[in-house]
Amino acid sequence: MRVTHEAPLAPMTTLGLGGPAAVLFELFDPADFPEFVALADASPGRPVCLGEGSNVVVSDAGCAGAVLRMSTKGVRMTGHTDEGRVLVEVQAGHLLGDLVDTTVAEGLTGMEMLVGIPGTTGATPVQNVGAYGQETADCLVEVTAWDWELGRMVTLDAAACGLGHRTSVFKHSRRWTLLTLVFALRRSALSTPVTYRTVAAALDVPVGSRVPLDEVAQAVLAVRRSKGMVLGCSGTDDRSVGSVFLSPEISPAQADGLRARNAPVNRFPDGSTRVSASWLIRQAGFELSTPIVTGVRVSSLHYTLVADEGATAANFTRAIELVQQEVLHRTGVRLTSELDFL
Repeated sequence: MRVTHEAPLAPMTTLGLGGPAAVLFELFDPADFPEFVALADASPGRPVCLGEGSNVVVSDAGCAGAVLRMSTKGVRMTGHTDEGRVLVEVQAGHLLGDLVDTTVAEGLTGMEMLVGIPGTTGATPVQNVGAYGQETADCLVEVTAWDWELGRMVTLDAAACGLGHRTSVFKHSRRWTLLTLVFALRRSALSTPVTYRTVAAALDVPVGSRVPLDEVAQAVLAVRRSKGMVLGCSGTDDRSVGSVFLSPEISPAQADGLRARNAPVNRFPDGSTRVSASWLIRQAGFELSTPIVTGVRVSSLHYTLVADEGATAANFTRAIELVQQEVLHRTGVRLTSELDFL
């Protein structure tokens, strides 16, 4: 474990914004976690856990308490479920992209659509990370975590994690620090059915087709790159957190009204009806590359926000508020940010 005082956090986030951590702990060996617990107890409040910083806005003032950067690595196959699915145990600091590559290479289906998503595996249950028809809830079995309220290690099954649309019991909570995760994946040379038209079009197959795992992974990567949703793919929009806003849940009456305007309204696995946040942003009059405030603009490739030279965390937060206000004024729908603010 490495301990650094007044450590700059901006270089550890994809936005490149924010002040320092009063004390930063970088955990590489899971065996050192008890030592971190003892040291963190001397800092004010519960610690903040930072993986790869791809979904956070760090305050310009930084963080006064302890910040843990989870950098543990490791994947192992631990057995099978009664249904024959392979159990895969992963350290929380293991990069999600590396895990997806491993599962595809091993011929395990269930995570192939998550290719290209940045961040650590430990972050996946926090907001039930998902894309193109797959989400963490589909394959998560359990997590092991440190419960700061109880002061001990706990194991939570998937049901106890409260996974919903981009949310969980872990979202906006510092009660738990996730340490290991177990997923159940099926052994197959073919992907789960391709349900998104854009991915099917990239593969030149009908919606619902199953294709070789490596082929669907490459197609998803191509679609994500076209939207600037793979870090480092554009050269101009790289200071990004991906999707800033959730696709908001709407009422039946709102859904009817929005469908009449040809809005993309869809039912989600959690039973909610939601409308595309990107469509709402376009309807509010924002165009690609539109400047919002100093150093913050709409991406040139996708309807999300990116940071440029001169950006601050305060300005980025203000840009979020301005987009929310204009979308509500123009469409009557309230956008919610899915970012963590530290």
